[in-house]
Amino acid sequence: MKSEPDEVSIDDLAAAPRATLPWFGVRNFQARNFMRDQMKPGDRAFFYHSSCPAPGIAGIIEIRQKAYPDATQFDPKSSYFDPRATLAAPRWFNVDVTLLQKTRLLPLAELRQHAALSEMRLLARGNRLSITPVTAQEWRHIIKLLS
Repeated sequence: MKSEPDEVSIDDLAAAPRATLPWFGVRNFQARNFMRDQMKPGDRAFFYHSSCPAPGIAGIIEIRQKAYPDATQFDPKSSYFDPRATLAAPRWFNVDVTLLQKTRLLPLAELRQHAALSEMRLLARGNRLSITPVTAQEWRHIIKLLS
């Protein structure tokens, strides 16, 4: 799960009450579908800092609540406002995430050096999705790199 650190960083999550925040602002249908249809409480994810001088994995998070409508889509003052969204038919969703562990920063360049991660969707050229699945093999390999 990617977040720009100037929007929400791993440190912001750590400082939140109960180290839990809604993962809001997803405005890509494929990323939304991954979150809405596949994530469930207890699932784990990597917190990835993106669009910054040092992009990379910064921690491990857990999904605390299944997807529910993202309130920012209804707020005309929000940069995430969507005039096509209605309470009866929301278009965008978020999940609540809790920080499990802040890790060393595992940079994008280091991730790219590992053949075991060569098929990882995060590393695909041109990938702009803020949420992508991670296979069990990729998860185990990254956990080893973080150890």
